[in-house]
Amino acid sequence: MRIIKLGIISIIFFALLITGFSLFFPSNIRISKAIDINASKDTVLLQISNVENWKHWFPGVDSAELIIENGKVKGISTINKQQLIINEITDSTVLAVTKTSGLKDGESGWIFFSSSVPNTITVQWYMDFHLHWYPWEKFSSLLLEKRYGPMMEIGLSHLKKLIEK
Repeated sequence: MRIIKLGIISIIFFALLITGFSLFFPSNIRISKAIDINASKDTVLLQISNVENWKHWFPGVDSAELIIENGKVKGISTINKQQLIINEITDSTVLAVTKTSGLKDGESGWIFFSSSVPNTITVQWYMDFHLHWYPWEKFSSLLLEKRYGPMMEIGLSHLKKLIEK
């Protein structure tokens, strides 16, 4: 009986310890990548704001399903049921909502900055994640950069090649 009591107390103690430690992790994470593209802002904006063009540069979109609202393509839905839907388009940003089952909605977007080099634009692609307080979500956030960072870099390099050719 003592061993069972000690086991239960130990499990509760370690669960509280892990939960307490995970509370030091931030709840909001931003992953960001940027690239310089030799083109006008309008050319880059046209490629990013038109979801149908994503199949040419966005990794994995060629197998994604298009989301159509009111006869217009608004976003994509991937095989694993993750959705990326464009929310707002301005002259210097394209903002989208990322919906993943089991997680809070996140934001994703592209911001365009003028460069000191003529006819060059800097494109920053970012993804924001809003996590619950759950320890497994906080610890999994340590892997978000490894999961999404390379995909974002590949996408930006494909976008650069597509526009500069």
